[in-house]
This record gives sequence, structure tokens and C-alpha cells, in this order.
Amino acid sequence: MTEAPAHDEDHGGGLGTRLNWLRAAVLGANDGVVSTAGLVVGVAGATESQSALLTAGLAGLLAGSMSMAAGEYVSVSTQRDSELAALAQERRELRERPEAELDELTELLARRGLSQAIAREAAVQLTERDALRAHARVELGINPDELTNPWHAAAASFLAFTVGALLPLLAIVLPPADERLWITVLSVLAALALTGWWSARLGAAPPARAVLRNTAGGALAMGVTYAAGSLLGAAGV
Repeated sequence: MTEAPAHDEDHGGGLGTRLNWLRAAVLGANDGVVSTAGLVVGVAGATESQSALLTAGLAGLLAGSMSMAAGEYVSVSTQRDSELAALAQERRELRERPEAELDELTELLARRGLSQAIAREAAVQLTERDALRAHARVELGINPDELTNPWHAAAASFLAFTVGALLPLLAIVLPPADERLWITVLSVLAALALTGWWSARLGAAPPARAVLRNTAGGALAMGVTYAAGSLLGAAGV
């Protein structure tokens, strides 16, 4: 008899969470690449001073990473507060009107395609096992064991942006003066093509359009800032 192949696919709720974290990391790195590249290329249009480029790049890296971390912390804290409030309300309703909550869980399961009898039996078993977790998952779409952590989100955004920002910063300050601009542009476009491809892969979308959109946006940003820097440099500002 032929054995059934092993099935190692992860169907747990953690899979979606990991994908969201990975997608956020890719987008954070992409933001770091684009914003820092635009900044240093703009400064390069105005001056060839390595110290000025380094100062501008570091300032952009620190400001951007701190801004990303703070924004992510506030956003995820709000989401976590909402989740905790919803769980607290559900806990109160289960305590005050358990029969009505059992009927509600039955109806929710029936809407998912179960017969009324099976939905009732499943609702009873789930309630006996862990009523709050059952309602959190079925009614609220929340996994009580995987609530969002604002500190983790802030740290991940900070690191992702910093990693992305380091590429254009190093590319603009390390090469010789007459090569730094085109090396930076090519490095940034290659990085944007990679993040565009990866973000499309995570979303199961065609990669060509995402790569083109990402690189075109980055090229436009660098072109605009370089033109602005060149005009300001020519004006002696």
C-alpha cells in the first residue's frame, strides 16, 4: 500500500501573522531605500561634499526609522486596545447572557455552511471547551493568543527601515566622487526591483507590474530630488 504523502503545510493562525510581519518588513525596507535615496541623491545634486552627504543620509536614516517606529507603535497600540476592548465586552456578555451568546455562536457557525443541528452541537462543544476563545475566533476574528504587540511592531519597523536606508547611504559615501551617483542609482533600482518582486510574491500577484511600479517610483523620486538639488546648488543655496 502506498503511503499518503506527508502534509506539512501550516494551517494555523500564525501563518497569516507571519506573512503580515514579513510584508510589513519588506515595505518598511522599501520605504527606507526610497526616502533615503531621494534625500542623498538630492544633496548630491547640490554638492559633492562627502561629509554633507553622510550627514544628510544619517539624519534621514534616523529620522525615518524613528518616525516609522513611532507610527507603527501608535497604530498597533490602537489596534491592540480595540482587540482587548472587544474581548472584554465578549467576556462580559458571556457572563451576563450565556444562552444568548450560545445562540449567536450557533447562528454564526450555521452561516458558514453547517446544518442547524451540527452548528448547535459544535457551538455547545466549543463553549464547553473555551467560550471566550470560540467567540473571539468565530465572531470577532481575533486569536487571543496572538494579540498584536506594539513594541515588536515598532522594533520591526525601525530595523526594516534602517536596513533599507543603509543601502543608498553606503552607496553614496563609499565610492569615488565621480562614480557615487550612478552606483547609488543602480543599487537603489536593483533593491527596489527585489522588494517589488518579493512583495508581489507575498501577495500572490504578478511580479512584473510590481517591479516596474516600484523601480519607476524610485527613479522618479531620485530624479525629482536630484533636479531640485542641482537647481539649488546652481543658485548657490
